[in-house]
Amino acid sequence: MSRITTLTRLTAATGFAMVPGFAMAVGTLEGTVEKQATNWTAIGMFGFFVVMTLFITKWAAAKTKSAADFYTAGGGITGFQNGLAIAGDYMSAASFLGISAAVMMQGFDGLIYSIGFLVGWPILTFLMAERLRNLGKFTFADVAAFRFAQTPVRVFAAMSTLVVVAFYLIAQMVGAGQLIELLFGLDYFYAVIIVGILMMVYVLFGGMTATTWVQIIKACLLLGGATFMALMVMAHYGFSLESLFAESVQVKTALATADGKTPEEAAKAGIAIMGPGTFVKDPISAISFGMALMFGTAGLPHILMRFFTVPSAKEARKSVMWATVWIGYFYMLTFIIGFGAIVYVLTNPNLITHDAKGALALVGGNNMAAIHLAQAVGGNVFLGFISAVAFATILAVVAGLTLSGASAVSHDLYATVVKNGKADSASELRVSRITTICLGLVAVVLGLAFEKQNIAFMVSLAFAIAASANFPVLFMSLLWKGMTTRGAVIGGAIGLIVSVGLTVISPSVWEVTLGFEKGSAPFPYTSPALFSMTLAFVSIWLFSITDKSRRGDQDRDGYLAQEVRSETGIGAAEASAH
Repeated sequence: MSRITTLTRLTAATGFAMVPGFAMAVGTLEGTVEKQATNWTAIGMFGFFVVMTLFITKWAAAKTKSAADFYTAGGGITGFQNGLAIAGDYMSAASFLGISAAVMMQGFDGLIYSIGFLVGWPILTFLMAERLRNLGKFTFADVAAFRFAQTPVRVFAAMSTLVVVAFYLIAQMVGAGQLIELLFGLDYFYAVIIVGILMMVYVLFGGMTATTWVQIIKACLLLGGATFMALMVMAHYGFSLESLFAESVQVKTALATADGKTPEEAAKAGIAIMGPGTFVKDPISAISFGMALMFGTAGLPHILMRFFTVPSAKEARKSVMWATVWIGYFYMLTFIIGFGAIVYVLTNPNLITHDAKGALALVGGNNMAAIHLAQAVGGNVFLGFISAVAFATILAVVAGLTLSGASAVSHDLYATVVKNGKADSASELRVSRITTICLGLVAVVLGLAFEKQNIAFMVSLAFAIAASANFPVLFMSLLWKGMTTRGAVIGGAIGLIVSVGLTVISPSVWEVTLGFEKGSAPFPYTSPALFSMTLAFVSIWLFSITDKSRRGDQDRDGYLAQEVRSETGIGAAEASAH
């Protein structure tokens, strides 16, 4: 039976009224939305997974004796394991929940996330993975500061890391809060607090070992669950993408008709999901957004940190190869899941509501599109499985993010800058754990502030900042002899400040989050990367070539030693041992 027919019959049978932008119950018109019945099957599976991962944390805590164990699992992870863990780290709530929601709402334009998030990996594979492993120890600042003055570069790197981590954390906390709110019927406020507490427990006691194994297990489960969802959707259409797309267009046309549009306007709105322009509306936004997603990957501190968990540069390359395979496969699935949500979720009036502005929305928030689809294709048991996996996805990513933020403070600031490289392992670990608690509290506050944002979009802002601050400094320090400490710090700081500033005055934050009038945002584009990243590169070049100081000469002279170490790995093993 056609989903359009199902939508029509449900509307007639249940007394749902088709009103502007959505199908909704008559009771909703009066401001009351019926809460879904408590799903004990889903809650049981959810609880089982949380308990299982806590046992992993307990096991890992017994193995975490030193700072090296805490930050990099002692460098004992294989390339294949690390590839799965990177995929687990990267396939975040934004990937699974946010991209599928974006495809459901905007169709073809949602694909920019999938492609954008993926194409950064060749850059990491061919330009950075081996060099990072040979030059670094715990954090990307070890690489960025290799031949430069330690204090200014590490202070910049730590600040940049914390800002990127904060923006990335927002998306994970919002996704987790909405998921628990939907499953347990808890208020969003308490849901976010619960996530914050669990996150702190994982990182405080398990460190990188626990985080790695939670990421590996979660990656396997997520790939399996997403494959099942995509297969169930495709099986309904005889594995014909054309049939799936055709019915998706019909659903969107029906919703537009219910919105009061003329048949011609409705048909145009329906077919619009098969072409670009519903999300990225102009070439500058498209280029800027694409740059953020592509180059931001190579500047994410929690991803870069994973290259220090393997024993050699060869294993680092193997890590990226496996990560690219799993991530590429997963992003193909999210596109099918997004279109599946159009035909399975948007045709179910029980799942449709509206937001404060009267726009189409799902029960539990638009980010829950994949969760609702899981119930539609697999019932309560599969809903429980996908909910547990989605939550594990969030916990694993949040743990990796928190770990990178904590290491930036304890290793880069405390051990290297404050203690001048003379901090003992125990005090460094103590600072790291205090930072973890602080980051947990910040994550809760930010999760509450950004409740209504699409989480894939929030992550894209973190990518824009990483592409503007971290990537130019790393890239130039690895490949350009003429770069100096002054160029690195001033250029990186300009990229960081401009990207954060333009993000705040962009429509996504200025209008959606801060509540200013629509059209009043001073910066009109979706992403600042085109402007802030270009400015960062130009600033690094300008302030380096005009640096005639003695320190600048030392920085340039140190490039040869860095190049030999980065290309051959000579000296890397000794440095990791200390």
